[in-house]
Amino acid sequence: MELSPREDLNRRMLRARDEMDRRYAEPLDVPTLAAVAHLSPSQFGRVFKEVYGETPHRYLQRRRVERAMTLLRQTDRPVTDIAWDVGFASLGTFSRTFATVVGCSPTQFRARHEPVHVPSCFIAAWTRPRDGARTVVSEKRADPDAG
Repeated sequence: MELSPREDLNRRMLRARDEMDRRYAEPLDVPTLAAVAHLSPSQFGRVFKEVYGETPHRYLQRRRVERAMTLLRQTDRPVTDIAWDVGFASLGTFSRTFATVVGCSPTQFRARHEPVHVPSCFIAAWTRPRDGARTVVSEKRADPDAG
């Protein structure tokens, strides 16, 4: 089956996003991710934002913060160790980014969110940071005509 050019581009962007999801704790740069999608770095940045609504850097930072939220909730490890584990090279950058995305410091977040004994996928979906102006739409949309 032959894909349309748009479908092919979307698949390549999905591969790059999946790479970010898998390797979020590693140093990743736009040229590396662009190569995964078989695009130039500048084209990759434009297309990624068009497809996902945010820049590759912002997406990667948000993924790192999401993982840090889980570790803060489920472990008693020091904040500095968690920052390094999720891919931040500086505690200051981690704390500033965390506060921007979540709305409070990592220490405040930990104090407000005691461990919850439910599957982590539910916690991740429920507590995922979202931009106030952006509506999050599920990738799996229910077909209102089906049934």
